[in-house]
Amino acid sequence: MTTLKAGDKAPNFEAKDQNGNSIKLADYSGKKLVLFFYPKASTPGCTAEACNLRDNYEAFKAKGYDVLGVSADSAKRQQNFINKNELPYPLLADEDKEVINAFGVWGPKKFMGKEYDGIHRTTFVIDENGVIEEVISKVKTKAHAEQIIA
Repeated sequence: MTTLKAGDKAPNFEAKDQNGNSIKLADYSGKKLVLFFYPKASTPGCTAEACNLRDNYEAFKAKGYDVLGVSADSAKRQQNFINKNELPYPLLADEDKEVINAFGVWGPKKFMGKEYDGIHRTTFVIDENGVIEEVISKVKTKAHAEQIIA
C-alpha cells in the first residue's frame, strides 16, 4: 500500500503513453490531475473503472481535471484498451514500474487464496501545484467518478 497521503507532494514522473509520447507530472502544472493506477488493461474491473471515468470525462474537464491512467501493460495493450473502449485520456505504459513504484502502489496482493505481487488499484487526485489532495484506495470501479467529484 502507498505511504503517500493528502498534503504530500506528488512524485515527479515521466513515462511513455500508448503512442510513445513522453508524459510527465510537470505537463499538468496549473491543472488538476486524476492519476489512476489499475492492475491490467481490458480486464473486467479495470474496464468498468476506465469506462466510468470515460463516461464522466466531460464533468472532470468542466471542473478543471485532466485524467491519466497507469498500468504495467505494454503501449500496444494500452492502445488496444483505448480503442476498444473509446477512452478520451492517455494511458501510461509503465512496463518498468517506475511510476508505479514512485507512487507505492506495487505490492503483495491476494486473489482467490493466492498471493502475488501486483498493482493495488489506487487513484491520486493531484492539485494545480502538484500536491496530492486525495488518495482513494478503496476504488468502486463502477462508480469511481462519484468518489472523485462528489
